[in-house]
Amino acid sequence: MFVLGIEAATPVAAVAVTTEEKILAERMVNNRRTHSVNLLPMVRDVLTDAGINKVQLTGIAVSSGPGSFTGLRIGMSTARTLAQVLRLPLADVPTLDALAYPLSGHAGLVCPILNARKNEVYAALYRSTGTCQQCLVPARATGIPELLELLKGYREQVTFIGDGVAEYAGILKAQMGERARLAPACASFPRGAAVAELGLQQLQTGATRDPLTLLPHYVRESEAEIKWRERCRNNG
Repeated sequence: MFVLGIEAATPVAAVAVTTEEKILAERMVNNRRTHSVNLLPMVRDVLTDAGINKVQLTGIAVSSGPGSFTGLRIGMSTARTLAQVLRLPLADVPTLDALAYPLSGHAGLVCPILNARKNEVYAALYRSTGTCQQCLVPARATGIPELLELLKGYREQVTFIGDGVAEYAGILKAQMGERARLAPACASFPRGAAVAELGLQQLQTGATRDPLTLLPHYVRESEAEIKWRERCRNNG
């Protein structure tokens, strides 16, 4: 199988092609251009890097959230369109699963944290079981104090990974001491290769999603939805 993975849930756009045996190619950019500008050229270039063309693809995987509302919509729209045009099966991969996946087999717990604005992060908690990861706490939007309170129930070391690490490193270390490990900056974004590999695993089991109905998993309401609900309440 040749599976194309698309990641656009954060300011970083990443695209990769993988097979059952190896990752063939991967590209990422973290620039000022929008994902709507970056993604399709990246898909074209990563296919060239992999030495295949689009008709050789056998599946597409896309990061499904949580993350940037705009980025998720662009990534999902790109993946859904490609799946329909190329008539390929489509898999959706939770963004925090993809972020934690490269630490599979890592001792202790893994807690991906992505900036969610409003003094919150998108977070989840995983424990490695062999070469796989068990999700202990599903994705949620939470404040750091609430996250630290939750982690008090676990006595293991916790590796924090994601773009929230740089912003909250001080408080994490101050509150958790040696129990807190901080992943390096190179691990701060979900990789297209992780999305592709996890998507390939889904596709191998026959787990596919309908490109006509697949939607991002936002976890919380957008600002526009909150304002619309408030207007409705006030007008009612």
